[in-house]
Amino acid sequence: MPKYEYFCEANGETVTVKHGMDFVIRHWGELCFASQRPLAETDFDAPVRKLMSAVAISFPTGNSTYKNTGFTKLVKRDEGVYENVTATGDEHRYMIAGRPETLPHLYKKIGD
Repeated sequence: MPKYEYFCEANGETVTVKHGMDFVIRHWGELCFASQRPLAETDFDAPVRKLMSAVAISFPTGNSTYKNTGFTKLVKRDEGVYENVTATGDEHRYMIAGRPETLPHLYKKIGD
């Protein structure tokens, strides 16, 4: 659910609230209800306006980024068979169910 910021000129407060895109907030009372905060001294019908905010952008992370930061990524290839796409050194490329020697070397990647 997206976050929106609203500004109330009557009290000078900016409030962040999460709600659906089709939900419309026009007054301080509606904003207080949506954000679960008390009205305080501000009039219920005081107008509020939605502020413009930066859009959050997510970039996909590639296998090399996982590998360089010490993570292990397993991709299912068959029933009981996973490919370790971040295998390093002497790690097996495929992890096979029932064969513990094919497990990734997690103890080498996890530190205190």
